[in-house]
Amino acid sequence: MLLDETDKTLLKLLQKDCKQTNKALSNVLGLSVTAVYERIKKLENSGVISNYVALVNKEQVDKSFVAFCHIKLVQHSQDYVVKFEREVAKLHEVLECYHISGDYDYILKVLVKDMQEFREFMVKKLTNIDHIGSTHSMFMINEVKHTTTITI
Repeated sequence: MLLDETDKTLLKLLQKDCKQTNKALSNVLGLSVTAVYERIKKLENSGVISNYVALVNKEQVDKSFVAFCHIKLVQHSQDYVVKFEREVAKLHEVLECYHISGDYDYILKVLVKDMQEFREFMVKKLTNIDHIGSTHSMFMINEVKHTTTITI
């Protein structure tokens, strides 16, 4: 889908605050409320906008321990990859999982309450997934930048 400047501005506004009314968006964009509504529907239907979410402050819900886990599988067969990905997708502590190049096969972003909860996650859940050869974990010291906004 080709995005014009109005679409790009609309996406920027929605990424900043998706709860803005179409009326408020129409005032900023200089369009009618109907035109804004139609543009949003077009962006949704084409898959440019895939979801609307509430961003939760992790400290407020007692989940401020962030770990990054590198995972190496014992083999790179399609069966092992599919099984690992299916199992890791079920783990609610895993916020993000990426199949990566380099020394490790995957990197996971894990969010838990504290080191004790992370240890339980590793021992009882992650390392129980078949075909994991090794893991390497790092812990967040300070969050320097965190954004969900994509520059268009």
